[in-house]
Amino acid sequence: MEFTDEQIMLRDMVRDFTRNEIEPISAEIDETGEFPMQNIKKMAELGLLGIPFPEEYGGSDMDTVSLALALEEVAKACGSTCLTIAAHISLCATPIYLFGTEAQKRKYLPALAKGEVLGSFCLTEPGSGSDAGAAKTTAVLEGDHYILNGSKMYVTNGGVAETFVVFAKTSPDKGVNGISAFIVERGTDGFAIGNKEDKLGVRASDTRAISIENCKVPKENLLGKENEGFKHALVTLDGGRIGIGAMAVGLAQGAMEKAGAYAKEREAFGKTISDFQAIRWMLADMATEIEAARHLVFHAARLRDHDKPYAKEAAMAKLFASEMAMRATKNAIQIFGGYGFCKDYPVERYWRDAKLTVIGEGTSEIQRVVISREVLKQL
Repeated sequence: MEFTDEQIMLRDMVRDFTRNEIEPISAEIDETGEFPMQNIKKMAELGLLGIPFPEEYGGSDMDTVSLALALEEVAKACGSTCLTIAAHISLCATPIYLFGTEAQKRKYLPALAKGEVLGSFCLTEPGSGSDAGAAKTTAVLEGDHYILNGSKMYVTNGGVAETFVVFAKTSPDKGVNGISAFIVERGTDGFAIGNKEDKLGVRASDTRAISIENCKVPKENLLGKENEGFKHALVTLDGGRIGIGAMAVGLAQGAMEKAGAYAKEREAFGKTISDFQAIRWMLADMATEIEAARHLVFHAARLRDHDKPYAKEAAMAKLFASEMAMRATKNAIQIFGGYGFCKDYPVERYWRDAKLTVIGEGTSEIQRVVISREVLKQL
């Protein structure tokens, strides 16, 4: 794959940063669940939280390929940190950039792109995961405000974000065609943030439930047109899937590198285990699938950067990369043997973090729905 000099410089800069700042604390924050705020601030200073946005809105004026390169490098060191910035950029700042009014963009984007505040995305509810049309959160226009009532869950960055993109039904009888999007600021009356979830993986990523009770949101904070929020959510998730695909590639690459290095040192039956065909074939399969996933991710990213349809390709990238990451991290544990089952070694963390990628931003099953729908349109 060919990259521009600017993209290579970004990749190398992020690689150096992750090795020096992120990787040394990745095991500790996984164990404690502590949010890596200091590293997030340092990444903001490097311009990493505004990679795909124009300079006029505080961004770095780069592209989706650049974002994917950066996310892969961060994921190689820490899935939690990668998910934090992926959600901030793809799920909060991006829909404001794509669908916001000029006033909304001027008000919210610079602080998000510069990393002065973090952002979050509130779609999933206790009774609606893949079936967003079953959402029960409502928004009723009263004068110059909407009154929101409902609840959200699995909100990434929920406890640390200042800006939230929230979806609610403005026309409940219309199902998905009655959903609208809103920008809600932290501290708004009636917008209550719950306790942090104790998760299997990406444990330092801050995940919360949010209770919304008679929450008054100014009319001017409607994001896009009324009742078109579901369309905006789908476009947002299409782009976000490229980021999750890059995260999955990074986790798999990190696990393979750790497993390969271990195999070259570990001895059994009088030689290093890297001399055994079983180990070599596992590494060969891992390397091949990682490279295939990487190509899918960057293909989708390049389509997006050239304003071409990419929903199918993003779903393919996310589906293949996430399921590949589960296989690669599982095999990395196998290569480590009993050590791989212990938290003293990082590969079990890679496996736990990879599990998020087959669930978040659309499960593998939903990706297959998207892909098959697009394929059938073309037949």
